Amino acid sequence: MLIIGVAGTELTAQEREWLQHPACGGVILFARNFASRDQVIELTRAIREAAPQPQLICVDQEGGRVQRFREGFSALPPLEVFATRPDDTEAAANHAWLMASEIRALGMDLSFAPVLDLGRGNRAIGNRAFSADPQVIARLGTAYIKGLHRADMAATIKHFPGHGSVLEDTHFDTAVDSRTYREIRELDMVPFAEAIRNGADAVMMAHVIYPQVSEDPAGYSVHWIRDILRGELGFKGVVFSDDIGMAAAHSTGGVASRIHAHLDAGCDVVLVCHPELVPEALTAMQGRTLQPEVLQPLLRSAEPHWHDLTASKSYQDIRQLVESLA
Repeated sequence: MLIIGVAGTELTAQEREWLQHPACGGVILFARNFASRDQVIELTRAIREAAPQPQLICVDQEGGRVQRFREGFSALPPLEVFATRPDDTEAAANHAWLMASEIRALGMDLSFAPVLDLGRGNRAIGNRAFSADPQVIARLGTAYIKGLHRADMAATIKHFPGHGSVLEDTHFDTAVDSRTYREIRELDMVPFAEAIRNGADAVMMAHVIYPQVSEDPAGYSVHWIRDILRGELGFKGVVFSDDIGMAAAHSTGGVASRIHAHLDAGCDVVLVCHPELVPEALTAMQGRTLQPEVLQPLLRSAEPHWHDLTASKSYQDIRQLVESLA
């Protein structure tokens, strides 16, 4: 299945046609899709009404610099604030609960979180990481997953098997991590393995190449997805690609080649975040076996309940605690 991006704050006629395509399983929203809470609620309703099958409506609402909805929402600090509070699992769970509760109160399903990459100076990850210590990330990441689940949101751990130990930002450059599998397994993969043991529902793959393990970027690699993630770690949930519009995704060729490479390697869902790539992406899905049921465990759609959420004392107390972390 595909998760697609749309261009603005309202659906166009063409985008409504895209949502009719049987390969379209959902929509990811960005800051370009946000004008106000009420507008996002209406956009979410319009997406669901336009599609003949349930749609996973999602966003990246991690906090810090990766927070797509800001005005009228809690000011979520980046996960790096926990580097100085490595044992504060309650605060990590509260951060997750607050973020997820606000997204769910819009009638949306999912925010792609948490980041479990090591905080080792990567240009794309930066302060999005909990820590440089894999054991700290494992502990806080597990708490974060519990907070998401308490808010009735599935947890998506990213970017497997670890994006933090290379410098390059895969949005703009090819990234190659030349370490051995043993080194990666003993460092970067530790938080992912622990999160899988503690109920992570989905995994997003990295566009990084680990040539001592596989010649392909992880999201294009049968070895990383089927042998290691599914086989060695026993993950049974949903596997997402990262965005196929990122520069590091171009290594396999055009849009159709990227989609087929991800799906053939074992990804369940491919992210097509740039609207200009959607028509070609939908065409590429012709002839493939579609599995809309793969998204069922992540779907949480419900009527918006923002005012009920924000009127509750527990929400107000947790919001104050989380915002004070910054």
